[in-house]
Amino acid sequence: MELGRQDFRRRHRDATLAPVVVLVASYLESDNIGDVLKGVPGEVCGLGVSILVVVDGGEDGTEDVVSAMGAYCAVLPVNMGQGVALRLGYELARSHGARFVVTIDADGQDDPSSIGDLLFPLVADEADFVIASRRLGSDESTDPLRRAGVILFATMINFLTGQHLTDTSMGLRALRAEVLGDVTLEQDQYQTAELVISAASRGWRITERPTARHARSSGESKKGHNTFFALQYARVILRTWLREHHR
Repeated sequence: MELGRQDFRRRHRDATLAPVVVLVASYLESDNIGDVLKGVPGEVCGLGVSILVVVDGGEDGTEDVVSAMGAYCAVLPVNMGQGVALRLGYELARSHGARFVVTIDADGQDDPSSIGDLLFPLVADEADFVIASRRLGSDESTDPLRRAGVILFATMINFLTGQHLTDTSMGLRALRAEVLGDVTLEQDQYQTAELVISAASRGWRITERPTARHARSSGESKKGHNTFFALQYARVILRTWLREHHR
């Protein structure tokens, strides 16, 4: 990640980010990310917002789109996985002044208009970690296996952690910066499960808010075939729970 840190310092020397940082990890999403960034509000809950995009390798010109939109950017020279890109983004956000971090996917499926609803419980000190739930809102997905997987994974995580969440797989979420300084994050991919389990195991208050999950604007998912995704996601759940259980 050091090359990503160096790239950020080169682009944004002495940067001070707003209290709310909207973090996007992007891999080959130059066709979609512009519209995602346009939808991010400049202020939520009375707090200023900065956008930080970590470009996870690829040569599709994503960083040029980000720069043209006036957002902050850090570029990893090769694809290292969404988990690595998010860890770099978390570190940069916390070290440059963020009080709250909101993550949103770069593919256009997450709804930026939900950011204020996610942030409100944090600002009101009602929660430390808020996850967007498509099951409480709406889901344009037409894949029945993916929908079943959302229910299955939420059930598994609830059983292991004692939570009562309906959707633990969304990339759209908001956290206090302190949570990110406390949890253990090691996964290169499928980090959402690791983040939820680690935060729950350490006693942080987790809740959820409804959102709309849209179809991809263009392109194909980078998550892989349903079977591969399900097996890898389940592996992350079990490994993380065992790690936290024995911590």
